[in-house]
Amino acid sequence: MKEVKDIVDQVIESRYSCRSFAQLPIIQSDLEDILRVASSAPSGTNTQPWNVFVVLGETKRTLSERIITASRDPEASTRYTEPYPYYPKAWITPFVERRRKVGLDLYGLLGIQKGDRAGMQAQNERNYTFFDAPVALIFTTHRIMEQGSWLDYGMFVQNIMIAAKARGLDTCPQAALNPFHTIIFEHLGIGDQHTMICAMSLGYANQDAPENQMRTERAPIDEWLRFIE
Repeated sequence: MKEVKDIVDQVIESRYSCRSFAQLPIIQSDLEDILRVASSAPSGTNTQPWNVFVVLGETKRTLSERIITASRDPEASTRYTEPYPYYPKAWITPFVERRRKVGLDLYGLLGIQKGDRAGMQAQNERNYTFFDAPVALIFTTHRIMEQGSWLDYGMFVQNIMIAAKARGLDTCPQAALNPFHTIIFEHLGIGDQHTMICAMSLGYANQDAPENQMRTERAPIDEWLRFIE
């Protein structure tokens, strides 16, 4: 019988960003259990700075349509901006190489050649359909919260992914939807006291999708670990 640590390690290490989901429904009680377990995440002075909006069915479909339409606007990059800078303005080693490899590996699996703008756009728009997942999660926090609370939020989001994986479900955390937070908030009736953190697709993986074969590499531990005595 496996020890608890082996089970936990296996669940953590088997998590990956799923980019194609099967059209299988999620039982609401399972989703509620995942979120309840995830809320055990620590937070400074127990502030619990998370709000989660679960988007399903027709509401999710029409939201995706609105975002895709907005993304095709020639002025989209200036009209729709992120609520906060997720990535650095200038990339340096080793981050730029890691980022580039993810794109190359994904496009390679999908047969998207360099310079295939239409193929790249179509794949990017898959973000806006939540990769066909039956469940979309929108994460927000109150505007007054500072960076410490965002660190807390990261632990909460990680807990969701691990709790989902333990139940046979897969996830994909997504910052690609952040520029369209005003559309998302208007569509879902989310008040302006909220700031969007990110989104997440959740469901059962489409096992036949080539993109779900991708597993991103991790740097060896001696590349980023230092013991100081």
